[in-house]
Amino acid sequence: MKKTILMAFLWCFLAVCSQAGNVHVTHLRVDMKENPVGIDALQPRFGWQLAADGEYGVKQLAYRIEVARSPKDLKKHRNLVWDSGVVYSDNTLFIPYEGESLQSRQTYYWRVRLQTNRGTTGWSDVQQWSMALLNASDWDAMWIGENALSNPGETKDGDTRLAARYLRKEFVNEKKVAQAVLYISGLGAYKAHINGQQVGDELLTPAVSQYDKTVYYNVYDVTPLLERGGNTLGVILGNGRYFCMRNPGQTYFDLPCLLAQLEITYNDGSKQTIVSDTSWKVTSKGPIVANNEYDGEEYDARLDLGAWSLPGYDDSRWKTADVMTAPKGVLHAQPNPSIRVMERISPVRIWKTGEQRYMVDMGQNMVGRLQATLQGKSGKKVSMRFAELMNPDETLYTANLRTAKATDYYVPAVDGTFTWAPLFVFHGFRYVEITGIESQPGIDDLIGEVMYDDMETVGTFHTSNEMINKIYRNAYWGIRGNYRSMPTDCPQRDERMGWLGDRATGCYGENYLFDNGLLYSKWLQDIEDTQNADGIISVVAPSYWGIYSDDVTWPSAYINSAHMLYRHYGDPSGIIRHYDSFKRYIKRVQTACMENGLVVKDTYGDWCMPPESPELIHSQDPSRKTDGKILSTTVFYDLLQKMADFAVIAGHPEDMGDFLQLAATMKEAYNRQIFDNEKAMYGNNTATANLLSLMLGLVPEGYEEKVFQNIVEKTEGDCKGHVSVGVLGIQQLMRGLTRYGREDIAYRFTTQDTYPSWGYMVKKGATTIWELWNGDTADPAMNSANHVMLLGDLLIWYYENLAGIKNAEGSNGFRHLEMKPCFPEGLNHVQAAYQSVSGEIKSEWTREKDKVDWQITVPANCMATVYLPYRFYTERPNQEGFVQVEKGADAWIVTIGSGTYRF
Repeated sequence: MKKTILMAFLWCFLAVCSQAGNVHVTHLRVDMKENPVGIDALQPRFGWQLAADGEYGVKQLAYRIEVARSPKDLKKHRNLVWDSGVVYSDNTLFIPYEGESLQSRQTYYWRVRLQTNRGTTGWSDVQQWSMALLNASDWDAMWIGENALSNPGETKDGDTRLAARYLRKEFVNEKKVAQAVLYISGLGAYKAHINGQQVGDELLTPAVSQYDKTVYYNVYDVTPLLERGGNTLGVILGNGRYFCMRNPGQTYFDLPCLLAQLEITYNDGSKQTIVSDTSWKVTSKGPIVANNEYDGEEYDARLDLGAWSLPGYDDSRWKTADVMTAPKGVLHAQPNPSIRVMERISPVRIWKTGEQRYMVDMGQNMVGRLQATLQGKSGKKVSMRFAELMNPDETLYTANLRTAKATDYYVPAVDGTFTWAPLFVFHGFRYVEITGIESQPGIDDLIGEVMYDDMETVGTFHTSNEMINKIYRNAYWGIRGNYRSMPTDCPQRDERMGWLGDRATGCYGENYLFDNGLLYSKWLQDIEDTQNADGIISVVAPSYWGIYSDDVTWPSAYINSAHMLYRHYGDPSGIIRHYDSFKRYIKRVQTACMENGLVVKDTYGDWCMPPESPELIHSQDPSRKTDGKILSTTVFYDLLQKMADFAVIAGHPEDMGDFLQLAATMKEAYNRQIFDNEKAMYGNNTATANLLSLMLGLVPEGYEEKVFQNIVEKTEGDCKGHVSVGVLGIQQLMRGLTRYGREDIAYRFTTQDTYPSWGYMVKKGATTIWELWNGDTADPAMNSANHVMLLGDLLIWYYENLAGIKNAEGSNGFRHLEMKPCFPEGLNHVQAAYQSVSGEIKSEWTREKDKVDWQITVPANCMATVYLPYRFYTERPNQEGFVQVEKGADAWIVTIGSGTYRF
C-alpha cells in the first residue's frame, strides 16, 4: 500500500514538474476504432500513438488509463469504473480493460496520460465508446419480413429473383429526446430511414457472415433524426447472400428478414422502445423489383412508394409483417467497418454505338456502382450493362462473366431527366453499355462510385520506374475492389467468394496499403465458422460454396492471417480466440493427410502457373507442375512453426514441443524422400519446389546456395528470365531472390513487359491485376481481369526490400524496424510511407551512380536497425539520435531511435 501511494505521488510530481514538451498522445483507439458506437467485447482494448514533432529517441516509460461513465466524472477523477494506475510499460497496443463489468447500452469515456523520457504528457482528449447489447435477453425485437414470393417471376431456384421488401413502423415522441440508439440487422442487406432521412451512409449492411453460425447487427446513434410528435422508422430489405444468387450452387438460407430495436431515452429519464414485430407493415410492391449481386438491380420508378418513410403515410394496402424464422447464427455487433462509397471517378470517354445505345469508358477497372443522370421516356426500360473488357469491335466482352448478367435496369415514370444508382448490388467494370435513353449523356452525368470496406489508405509508394508505379497502382485498385466485408477473389463474375488461397501471403502485402486489420480479424471468424466436426475448414469463407477438402495450401490463409495481425498490429486476439480451432485443423491434417511423414494430399497445385500454350488455363506439361506432396508438406511445416509460437501466445506452452517435434520429423522425412542430394533439387526441379523448400526452412544446412542456384538456372534457362511459378511459388519469389543476392532478377521481373509478367498485363491495358498471366488469351471460363492472387509477395518486396520498411524479426506492431533496401541497379529513386499501428514510417532514397541520399523517419517509441552498404557509405556514420553503430560484413549497421535522419 505504501509503495502504491508513493508511486502515485511520484507520478503526480512528475506530471507537474516534467511536462513532455512536444510529445503528445494521438491516434487513440478502442479495439482499433476511434470512438466506436456499439461494441460487444467484454474486455475492450486500448491503443494510441506518440507524436514527438521531430524529437530524437522518444520513448514511453509508463501509462495511466482512466475510464468513467461521464466526461465530468472523468475529468474530476471520481466514480471511475477503471483506473489502471501507473503501469510501467512502453506498450501502446491492445491494452485490455480491467475494470468493473461493462453494461449493455452504456457509454464510457476514457483518457490516457503517459510518462516518457522527455517528461509526462498532459491527459489526452477525452475519448468514448458505447456498448452494444451484450445479452440475448436485451433483445425484445422479432425477425420479421414478408414470408412469400409475391410478384411475377420471383423464384428462389436457379438464377434467383426477388423484389426488395419495404417495412415501416410509425410511433410518437411526446417528450424531448436525450438519446436514441438503433440496433438493427437486415438479411441479406438493408437500408434504414427515419422520417425520410437515411440512417448512415453505409451500403450493403450488415457484413456478410456464415449466417447459420454468426449474424451481425449494426448500432447507430439516431438522436438527431427523431422529432417531437409523429415519427416513422422505415427499412428496405435487399437479398444479398442470405437469399443467395444461384440455387442450387450456393448456400440458400431463407427469405430476407429484419431485426430492429430502437431505444429512446428522454430527458426526464423515461424510456421507449420500438421493436420489429407484427405491428409493422410490409410490401414488396415497391420500385426495386429485383436485386441480385450477380445479375444487377431493377428499378421501376412507376412503382415509387412516395413518402413511405414519413409519418402519416397511407399504408393501408401494405400487409401486416410476417414473423420470420430466425437465422440460426448468434447475434454479434458488427466488428468491422461497413462498405461505403470511398471515391468517385468520372468517365474518360462516351460514344454512340447505335440507336439509343452508348458506350462509356471509366478509364479504370473499378468496383462499385454507376450513379447516372440520364434522359428517359416514361415506361421505356433503360439498361446499363457492365463489363471489365471490350472486344476489338468496341462491344462489351462478357464471356468472362460466365452466368452473371451484370445489368441494371431503370424504368422512368415520366419523360425527362432522372438520376439513379442501385442500392443492393455492385459491379466490377470499366465499361458500361447504356441503352434506351433519349440523348447522349455528358461526362458530368455519370459518376463511378467506388465501393469497398471503409478503411484508411495507410501506404504510399512511388519510384523512378514507371512500370513499377503502374503495377503498384493496379494492385491498389484490385485489392480495394475485392474488399466486400470479406476478401474476395473477384468482383465481377458469378463467384465473388472469399477464397482462402488468394490471401495466404497477400494479407501481409495488402496491409502495407490499407488498414485492413478489422476486416481480417472478422474474416478469421468467418473461417472458423466454416469448420466442420472433423476439423476441416472450407476453402471459401463464408462457405457460400461449401467446398471442403483435405487441403493445406489454401487453408494456410487462416493461420497466416492471424499471424499477420499479430506481427503487423501487435494484436494477439486472433491467435488466442481461434487457437483451439487451429489445433483441430492441424490435428485433422496430421491424422487424415499424412503418410510416411509427408502431407500427401493437395487439391489445387501451384495454381495458375504460366502454361505452355496461350489458350490454356492450367499447364498440361508434367515438367512444369510441382508435386502436391512438396506443396503441402512445405506449407504445413511452416504452419507448424507458427503454431509453436502461437501455443505460447495463447497460453498453452505445453503444446509447443508437439508442434516442433512433428515439424522436425517431417523435415527429416521430406529430405530423405524428396531431396536429391547430388543435384540439390526437390522433385522435378521446378522453381516452386525449390523455392518453397528453401524459404520455408526445409533445405538441409549447407545446401541452401546450391538449391538456390537451381532456382536461378531454371528461371534464366528454361523460363528465359521470366516468372515460372503459380499462386504458391509467387508467395516467396521476390523475397527469395533478394535474400540470396539476386535482386537483379527480382527487379527484372517487376519491370519487364513481356509474357509472363505483371508488366505484360500493364502493356495489354490492364488497370488491375489479372487472374492469369495469360489473361488476354486464356479460356474465358477463368480469366477475371480483377484478381490479386498473382501479386504473391510483390507488395511486401516493394515496401520491405525496395523502400526498406520492414518489421524486424521478433518485433510486433513495427516497434523495431529493419531498414535494409536492396538498391537494385537501374532504380534511382524510391519514396514510401506507411502509417503503421505505431506511427508513420517514411523512407526515401535517391541514387546517383555510387552515391545514395537516404532519408528515413522512425515513429516515437520505436527503433530501427539501418543497413548502410559500404559501396555507398565508406565512412563511419554518426549523427544525433544514433544508439549504436556496428561494422557488418557488407554494411554499417546503425541502431537509431525515433526521429528523422538523413544518410
